[in-house]
Amino acid sequence: MPVYIELNKSRDNGSSPVKIYTADIDYRALAQLKSLAQLPIIHSHIAAMPDVHVGIGATVGSVIPTKSAIIPAAVGVDIGCGMNAVRLSLKSNQLPDSLRSLRGEIERAVPVGNAAHKLISARHSAAKELAKGADQLLDKHVKLNKMLRRPRDTWLRQLGTLGSGNHFIEICIDQHQDVWIMLHSGSRGIGNALGRYFIELARKDMARHQANLPDKNLAYFQEGSRHFSDYVDAVNWAQDYARVNRQEMLNLVLRAIAPHLPEFTLTCEAINCHHNYVQKEQHYGADVYVTRKGAISARDGQLGIIPGSMGAKSYIVKGKGNPESFCSCSHGAGRKMSRAAAVQKFSRQDLVTQTNGVECRKDKGVLDEIPGAYKDIDQVMEHQRGLVEVEHELKQVLCVKG
Repeated sequence: MPVYIELNKSRDNGSSPVKIYTADIDYRALAQLKSLAQLPIIHSHIAAMPDVHVGIGATVGSVIPTKSAIIPAAVGVDIGCGMNAVRLSLKSNQLPDSLRSLRGEIERAVPVGNAAHKLISARHSAAKELAKGADQLLDKHVKLNKMLRRPRDTWLRQLGTLGSGNHFIEICIDQHQDVWIMLHSGSRGIGNALGRYFIELARKDMARHQANLPDKNLAYFQEGSRHFSDYVDAVNWAQDYARVNRQEMLNLVLRAIAPHLPEFTLTCEAINCHHNYVQKEQHYGADVYVTRKGAISARDGQLGIIPGSMGAKSYIVKGKGNPESFCSCSHGAGRKMSRAAAVQKFSRQDLVTQTNGVECRKDKGVLDEIPGAYKDIDQVMEHQRGLVEVEHELKQVLCVKG
């Protein structure tokens, strides 16, 4: 598998190497990666996936191994954001000719945007395993209670909700005409509050003892420092919340569509994978913290999900365990232009044309998510042939956007 661009191969000026699995990268993302490579906590090298693009805090599509330290802004504020997918025992010809009513059922079952469930009790079974950790976090970090209005109510009522931005729920058809449910979401308001809270703490801590940080967004906690263990506890809880949130949404979607379809069962194990997260792993003979900022784990034989845009194909993949990528691959197609640039360049008619054949919103409110704002998913997949192999090729026929 070729590395298309390699920076700092000779470790000039003490910077760690950066291995980039594409030549399609803009100067801003390159600048971010160069800043990241200057940190003394990097282990071996940084890997940038084929969907790499500029991000807030750290480059989206980067895999960052760190020695005895974690960079909260690299994990980001949508902690544990990721994908869930499951195949149904239905064929495409068993779906109704018009999918509009199914989209309506899903939108009624799963709150989108800033909406939340009206009844906390409706989420009781899903929330039970998270409640103790949430109480400990909110009791210990009083400022978090000020960042969220009624925080305990907020996280409970948002469990099983989609959120906004590039989050989505889709019905897809694979190459065998099998029907899939696929969705994308994260840790919602509580994850965002935790992320912002600890990013600010890291900046304050770093300002006290390191003046030459290449970017204030790269402030990090070191093991043994005042807030390190608190952050690990918080990020682990938020990652669990994101996983449970996706499971709960999947259950809600299946219940919503079941009365309107022939009887079906699930014919494969649900794939639930994070793509904004950190965990401890062993690479190149050392135990390190691996932050995947817009990347998924692709260990040998491990299943993962790589979605395209709302008008393009998506892929269920199996990892090849490539050590140079830290057993990782891309998390999607990756943006090639900002949301503001997309709204300025494209029209509502462009959105209608580019989402032809997909039952979805086609109004200006989702224009920033138009397929033309994203990289070509087929080119992204070509660049990571050495990282994953394709198991299923999916094309959406229904998409609910956040």
